[in-house]
Amino acid sequence: MKTNTIITIGRQFGSAGREIGYKVADYFGIKLYDREMLARAAKESGICEEIFESHDEKPTNSFLYSLVMDTYSMGYSGSAYADMPINHKVFLAQFDAIKKIADEGPCILVGRCADYALESYDNVVSVFIHADLDARIRRIARIYDITDAKAKDMIIKTDKRRSSYYNYYSNKKWSSSESYELCLNSSKLGVEGTAKVIEQYVTLKESIAEADRKL
Repeated sequence: MKTNTIITIGRQFGSAGREIGYKVADYFGIKLYDREMLARAAKESGICEEIFESHDEKPTNSFLYSLVMDTYSMGYSGSAYADMPINHKVFLAQFDAIKKIADEGPCILVGRCADYALESYDNVVSVFIHADLDARIRRIARIYDITDAKAKDMIIKTDKRRSSYYNYYSNKKWSSSESYELCLNSSKLGVEGTAKVIEQYVTLKESIAEADRKL
């Protein structure tokens, strides 16, 4: 099944967002980018990949957001960029990498404010996958072979980090239904069911757009 759509996936930790993304990618025959975005950004920016790994989806409370985006709009050249903290350089390099990946064609991008980076693109469907806490605890405890208590703590900390990162760098609120085109509960639909809903949604949206073009 072919598609012309770029799908961005935001996800709660333990909601199986990446696994669902891979199933959708297989269905459409497109590539999924998760940590691959970091490697791409590192290669194109000249910043070593280990630095991207250490700053991956981690919040910051230093520097001004407005200065970051002002610098981005100027192509981050000059002394402002040179003096910028490394976490902001990492974000801007990743922001650029996401746009370049999207320009190459349909794909799936997981996390890292991809929906915000591509908000001016017409062919993007932004998805947020969440799940009931109990289901997420069971999943994380099984995957990492840890106790339910440790799994819950890991979930809370990871979601807090992702939320802080997204809320800081974007103009939207992480996990809020208003921030995404489609929000799905994977603990209600299952991995297969959630993937199927995304596939059907994208297919239907494209068919409606094609019909409108023919009018």
